[in-house]
Amino acid sequence: MKIMRYSKSLLVLMTILSWFSLPLLGRGTVKRFLPAGLFIVSVVTIEDLIAKKRKWWWWYEKLHPKLSGIVPFLWGPFFIGSMWILKMTYGKFIRYIILNLIVDSVFTYFLVDWLKKSGIASLVRLKKYQLSLLFFLKSLLLYGFQFVKEKVSIKKSRV
Repeated sequence: MKIMRYSKSLLVLMTILSWFSLPLLGRGTVKRFLPAGLFIVSVVTIEDLIAKKRKWWWWYEKLHPKLSGIVPFLWGPFFIGSMWILKMTYGKFIRYIILNLIVDSVFTYFLVDWLKKSGIASLVRLKKYQLSLLFFLKSLLLYGFQFVKEKVSIKKSRV
């Protein structure tokens, strides 16, 4: 398949294009949501180690032999996208959940198939509904982290 020849280029392009949107977030937004973005990337990094051991999914394409194939997704669309979603919806929990369900469903039910066809990654011992559940749990963790962070910041500013 022709697209397989370009899978590394697609991963690099996806990561770079995500970072081009960072200035559009604004300095204040990045400062506000950066800790939550770093937190969720850390959680997914640990999740990927577990997934590799349990063969939940497999990454065929990697940018570097010593890095997991998930790295371009983590440090590209996932990291930057998490901050964008928080910017657009934080403080409006129902809107946050709905937007996350839409984005996660598009990834799970459309992009996973495309990743497999492209020779980048595929699900192995994990069903799509289980992946959706993992995404949902991570979205709750992300929002919860930001909620706690802001409550702590408010308490510190009162002291």
